Amino acid sequence: MKKLMVALVAMFAAAPAFAQEAVATATTTTSDKGLVALAAALTIAVAVFGGAMAQGKTAATALDGIARNPAASGKLLIPMILGLALIESLVIYALIIALKLS
Repeated sequence: MKKLMVALVAMFAAAPAFAQEAVATATTTTSDKGLVALAAALTIAVAVFGGAMAQGKTAATALDGIARNPAASGKLLIPMILGLALIESLVIYALIIALKLS
């Protein structure tokens, strides 16, 4: 209870310190747009690289499991496809974010 009270007092005491007058908004220049495009490109590149590595590891592990126990192929197929779909959805989300940035 004492920690909660200290946290609340610190939070409310710090509020006036963060209060400041509005600053005029800066205009974006063409170089800023170029940096945003570069950030978007790097975002999608990292997401695609990570997604490709994860999909390769998923497929390799599933095929290794099927090779060791062919009777378990039915039990491994659905979770593998679900995992691949979730991995691909993360890459698509990164693409959407990159397109929104640029």
